[in-house]
Amino acid sequence: MYSIVLLLHSWIRWIALVGAVGTTLAALMQRERTAEGWSLVAMIGLDLQLLLGVLLYFVVSPNMAEIRAHFGEAMQNGQLRFWAVEHVTAMLVAIVLAHVGRAMARNAPPEKKRARLLVTFGIATLLLFVGMPWPGMRYGRPLFRF
Repeated sequence: MYSIVLLLHSWIRWIALVGAVGTTLAALMQRERTAEGWSLVAMIGLDLQLLLGVLLYFVVSPNMAEIRAHFGEAMQNGQLRFWAVEHVTAMLVAIVLAHVGRAMARNAPPEKKRARLLVTFGIATLLLFVGMPWPGMRYGRPLFRF
C-alpha cells in the first residue's frame, strides 16, 4: 500500500503544480476565465495531494513512523526535518492560500478577481516549488517514480 500511495503522491504533484502555474500565468495575462479553469485543476490536484500526504504521514509511511517516534532527534537532522516539518508546512500553507484565493476571487467584483487569483496562487506556486523535493537536493526525490 505504501508504494502505491507514494507513487500516486509523486505523479499527482504534477497536476497540482501545472494547475497552480496555469492559474498564476492566466491571471497575470488577464485571462480571467482561463484562470478560473486552471484554479479548479489546481484545487483537484492539491486536495488529492493533501489526502495522499496525510495518508503517508500518519498511516502508511514507515519512514514517517520512525521520524514521529524520534521527533526530537529528527529535528537535529536537516533531511528528516524537511520531511517532518518543512515539506508539510509549505504544502499546507500553499493549499490554504489556493483555497482562500479561489473563494475570494469567486466572491469578488470582476475588477478584483484577477488580482486575488494572481497574489494567492502566485504565492502558493512559490511555496509548491520550495516545498517539493527536487532531484539534486539532499532530500531530493526523482521527478517521476515508476
